[in-house]
Amino acid sequence: MARFPFSAIVGQDEMKQALLIAAVDPSIGGVMVFGDRGTGKSTAARALAGLLPPIMAANGCLYGCSPDDQARYPGVCGTGKMVKRAVPFVDLPLGATEDRVIGSLDLERALRSGEKAFEPGLLAKAHRGFLYIDEINLLEDHLVDLLLDVAASGENVVEREGLSVRHPAKFVLIGSGNPEEGELRPQLLDRFGLSVEVRSPKDIEVRIAIMRLVAENERDPEGFAARWAGEDEKILKRVARGKARLTKLEAGEDVLRDAAELCLAVGADGLRGELTLMRAARALAALDGAKAVTRKHMVAIAPSALRHRLRRDVLDETGSTVRITRAITELFG
Repeated sequence: MARFPFSAIVGQDEMKQALLIAAVDPSIGGVMVFGDRGTGKSTAARALAGLLPPIMAANGCLYGCSPDDQARYPGVCGTGKMVKRAVPFVDLPLGATEDRVIGSLDLERALRSGEKAFEPGLLAKAHRGFLYIDEINLLEDHLVDLLLDVAASGENVVEREGLSVRHPAKFVLIGSGNPEEGELRPQLLDRFGLSVEVRSPKDIEVRIAIMRLVAENERDPEGFAARWAGEDEKILKRVARGKARLTKLEAGEDVLRDAAELCLAVGADGLRGELTLMRAARALAALDGAKAVTRKHMVAIAPSALRHRLRRDVLDETGSTVRITRAITELFG
């Protein structure tokens, strides 16, 4: 079945912007999407993964390794010639066992030949792609700890049942959930580069447009995808140009100072806020084709980069987004 085109998703501009920024610079740390059910959270993530160009990976490699991976993990990554592969998009279900996530002993092979072999898990399959976790706030604590370790190191280490395996596991982590069903552990929330709040559209015309688009896609998925192929191609080229431009952009002293002042004003925890804010502003500038990172880029991405890093203020009951917007107005007008 044809995927829903990324360009056809309407009414969720902040979420789409965050996903595109993560595609341009995966080092930002992934995207957390909190909000109402049925607002296109998983649809947007899948659409973006399906939109991106194929990656070059070693033929037959269980981990989809790049040439750099082959050099860094000799004997683990495949040695075949490079072939095109679709960008991985892996779902991590809430009921997944630890063995399924990190990998385990291949029991069938062990029983058949007596040979100890590693059967890669979901983290291996997600390497160089996207790992999507729906209802991430309901994920079991021990799996959260595993994800924290792998997200920080970029590799998965398995020591069990006489096996000792270390393989690359770099992926864009995308989590979604409904805050009414429980809060996310602060340690994991802090690992996400960007956080997006999605709500059901309040505009009648937007809701009507969504109904029409969904009905058209259900009626003729292939024809619908073909109709939006041109717009998706424009987004693909925009991402590709953004990646190429990213290393050429650096924020000036004035923008760095603006970011530091804003993080101090809103009470962001630690320094990860400033670092992520500037990475995201640079990626947004690259995505926009700008010649320099400006305050405009920093301000545009500030709510997504900071709202999940604010300390709770018992004297201020306004939401995180309101506090950030208010601070931007007070500091920069």
